[in-house]
Amino acid sequence: MKTPPTQILRQLAVAGVGTLLLSAAAQPALAQTTSPAQPPAGSVPPTAPSGPYSLQRAIDVALQNNLTIRQQQLSVENTNAILRQSRAAVLPTANASASQSWNYGTNVDPLTFQFQNQTTRANNFSVSAGLNLFSGFQVRNTIKRNQLDYQAGLSDIEKSRNDIALNVASSFLQLVLAQELVRTNEARVNSSQQQVARTQKLLKAGSVAESNLLDSQAQLASDELNVITAQNQVAFYKLQLAQLLNLTSATGFEIEVPTLPDPDDEASFSGNPDGTYQTALGLMPEIKAADLRVQSSMRTVDVARGAYYPRFTFGASVFSGYSSARIGRKLSGDSTIVPSGLIYEVTPTGPKAVPGLIAGIPQPRFETLPEGFTSQVKNNLGKQINFNLSIPILNGLQVRTNVQRSQIGVKQAELQAEQSRLQLRQNIQQAYADAVAAQRRYISAKRQTEALSTAYRNSEIRFNNGLLNGTDFNIAKNNLYGAESSMIQAKYEFIFRRKVLDFYEGRGLTL
Repeated sequence: MKTPPTQILRQLAVAGVGTLLLSAAAQPALAQTTSPAQPPAGSVPPTAPSGPYSLQRAIDVALQNNLTIRQQQLSVENTNAILRQSRAAVLPTANASASQSWNYGTNVDPLTFQFQNQTTRANNFSVSAGLNLFSGFQVRNTIKRNQLDYQAGLSDIEKSRNDIALNVASSFLQLVLAQELVRTNEARVNSSQQQVARTQKLLKAGSVAESNLLDSQAQLASDELNVITAQNQVAFYKLQLAQLLNLTSATGFEIEVPTLPDPDDEASFSGNPDGTYQTALGLMPEIKAADLRVQSSMRTVDVARGAYYPRFTFGASVFSGYSSARIGRKLSGDSTIVPSGLIYEVTPTGPKAVPGLIAGIPQPRFETLPEGFTSQVKNNLGKQINFNLSIPILNGLQVRTNVQRSQIGVKQAELQAEQSRLQLRQNIQQAYADAVAAQRRYISAKRQTEALSTAYRNSEIRFNNGLLNGTDFNIAKNNLYGAESSMIQAKYEFIFRRKVLDFYEGRGLTL
């Protein structure tokens, strides 16, 4: 499941101080709320190669190994095959067929159409062709609709690639933040260890009470717990990022920690969300895909309306056959005298038959033989052409219902396109608001850290001189560390929001 941009924009909010102060029992809940957007499944690539990963390298590997993108690519290939098939529908059809059969007992000869009671062998051969001359422009509109669906599928792939890149960038920055918080907490542990050592010396000298040492040791234990918690967060985000890259293991997986400027190194952040939105409309693939599907749904209406029109087709065929029962006559070379009547002679009294004489006409003799295969195929050759006109009159209102359903589909596609634009506008507005708020929070947290640093040094001097108890000293110390954590969190939150806005403006995700 891909993480939507609005959720990505809020993922950094769970990191930082709140994360590090969570107890061990709270860790599973955090893991559920920030689960990887694309877990590995099926066949996965090998483990991470040697060498740390930059953000760009991590994005490239994630895009190469992601199974969702592979599935979408196969879906687009299927859509392309449908497009090729619809284009081929304008071509004429041609088919050839041949058959051979044996008839036993009483049957009708397929060529002589006579009843007979004998075993016969029959062959039939035919070649036919057809051409769709007119079908309400359904074929043409189907081709255009499938072209739009194919282009929308390509945009869907690009949308998935963008979502994966945002997910990787979010996890990458969360991992960088977690590593920096580990270093910060380790520095706190080192400071607490030094403080415990100093307190032990002061206790031996009688300068402080034993309770101060106990407070320092309790603070050291808390700082060590925070280090373990931060290290667990590093391991979690490292595993999350490795899973986004679809690697089999996070062992040996490291990242390049970039050098990032502080938010107050640049002027106060300001921008024009509407300008970024107008730029993003022409760049974001989800907007293009939504518009293409609106056009596709309109073509579906045209295809449905095409069923109102008559259909006109042309066809032609050639056929022949053979039957073993068919016989033919053949001259034998002999002839037979066939009597034709009496012979008369002319007498004065009129014609008179000559007794004993009969007139005869020679007739040729024929033999009845089965007709040969080649001769039958040649003599039985038939040809046919036909034109077929089909006029729809009433078909249970199916065409009308299909048109109405396709018109509803257009409205749904238009609403989806409008929803995509609204979501994009809200994401950009939220990113701008969060970036401004993060920069302001960083500047305020930095001033707070500077003030608390001075207060902490003063408290440390008073504590070492026995003028401040351990509880108040630890409060001053924790206040300083809390301000430092808030400042670090605000820094990375601002960086991520800025990168999201750069992404919407087509500048890519780079650190």
